[in-house]
Amino acid sequence: MMLQDDTILQARSVNKSYQMGQTELHVLRDVSLTVKAGEFLAIMGPSGSGKSTLMHLLGALDLPDSGSVEFLGRDFLRLSSGERERARNRDIGFVFQFYHLLPELTVLENVLVPGMVGQSWLGWLKNKRRIRAEAEAVLEKMKLESRLGHRPSELSGGESQRVAIARALVGRPKLLLADEPTGNLDATTGREILAVLAELNRAGQTVVMVTHDTEVASVAHRCVHLIDGAIAGTTTDGGAR
Repeated sequence: MMLQDDTILQARSVNKSYQMGQTELHVLRDVSLTVKAGEFLAIMGPSGSGKSTLMHLLGALDLPDSGSVEFLGRDFLRLSSGERERARNRDIGFVFQFYHLLPELTVLENVLVPGMVGQSWLGWLKNKRRIRAEAEAVLEKMKLESRLGHRPSELSGGESQRVAIARALVGRPKLLLADEPTGNLDATTGREILAVLAELNRAGQTVVMVTHDTEVASVAHRCVHLIDGAIAGTTTDGGAR
């Protein structure tokens, strides 16, 4: 089934379970949601509600046991592993609670990593100048132009998360997935990161963010509430508009 023109991502009756010894743990139960292009959607729920598992399915980091996740009109289940990997690298940007920066690389080198993935050595040499220019431009947008040569150990938490956001944006992804992006930050720095995400969204970036925090979720256009692996309701009183 083709998606509507303004729909970028759609989950249909998604179920996911994990085997824990002799016990089958049902994490997601018949979850359905739609994300429109240019939307800022929050997925909110307490710890253990299944929201991070749902984020992994939406980003093709994992696959559902049943149901479907359609991104740009293509069902992840019908794609080969290579096609899913290319979609993740080309069209989806990921930001996590823990920044996952490579400690031995500089800020600029960390942001360049996605541009190197999947390219031959000759391809990288051919495109290196363009990719570097894109990386520097995104880092400047993140107000990190003075930190290009620094390593992660020399950065604050807020700076590290802005580097992670820059890394996610370098390929100009159609979808940005943020899993508890403020969870490792103090309140003031967390609000700064939320302001960055809201500004990106106002510029046209589609954002889906997982959080357990009502204040964090309030910046989104719409919030899907997840409890015990099922959608318990949706609110549309966010502030990102």
